[in-house]
Amino acid sequence: MIQSMTGFGKAEGQIADKKVIIQLKSLNSKQSDINVKLPNAFKEKELPYRKQLHEKLGRGKVEMYLNYEDVSESGGYRINEKVFKAYYQQLQELETELDAKSADLSSIVSRFPEVIQTEEAELQAKEWEAVEGILGEAIQELIQFRTQEGASLQADLKSHIESILSLLQEALKYENERIEIVKQRLQKNLEESEQKEKIDQDRFEQELIFYMEKYDVSEEKVRLEAHCNYFLEVMEAKAGQGRKLGFIGQEIGREINTLGSKANHAEMQRLVVQMKDALEKIKEQVLNVW
Repeated sequence: MIQSMTGFGKAEGQIADKKVIIQLKSLNSKQSDINVKLPNAFKEKELPYRKQLHEKLGRGKVEMYLNYEDVSESGGYRINEKVFKAYYQQLQELETELDAKSADLSSIVSRFPEVIQTEEAELQAKEWEAVEGILGEAIQELIQFRTQEGASLQADLKSHIESILSLLQEALKYENERIEIVKQRLQKNLEESEQKEKIDQDRFEQELIFYMEKYDVSEEKVRLEAHCNYFLEVMEAKAGQGRKLGFIGQEIGREINTLGSKANHAEMQRLVVQMKDALEKIKEQVLNVW
């Protein structure tokens, strides 16, 4: 079954006194385009996370956001005592010198730069493993989302392929009629020419057969049916067939174009135009298939 390249996944968990939230978003792309946004404490894990996302998700533009919060009572903050005392003493000295009194020096000092610092404690080995587990959950949710989207895509693609096959059978109903029309037109043109008495009927029939071979669409019919059936077969295979479906779509287009150039019949050409319209819809949808 095919998968869409569009999806969203989210997972979260608490590790000791740390809360980790991972969000994944994917869009269609010809190549694997992975963008990972991590807090400073996780920078060393960027390459392993990229590798994991690439292996599990394949093609697509994938964005990963990791939010890391300390949920302990201290909130992960601490006071830099050395800096606090230095500010406090300087302010006291200024007050004495200027003979001025402040209502609350501590409140003023706490707002100065580098007085309150955020602690980013390093994670232990088991905690790293837990984070990778959360990432795995987010990836699975994203895959599930893409699989659901893929089911809708597959149903839509199948309907367009079946439409092409149906239009092909409709067009073939006019095959004998168009040949007879061409034959009558050639016969009429010859009879109206000044060389009517010199026409060799046997030679005319031979030339007509050779001429009509140029309009024969038997091979195009067989190949077009084969390509359409192969397209349906590939959609039922494992995910990751987007490129292959794109190539098969190109082959379908070649056969439809050749059929149109050989049609030489207004109704057949009208049906060929409808086939091309269905194929364009297929091409648009295939761009979003992983």
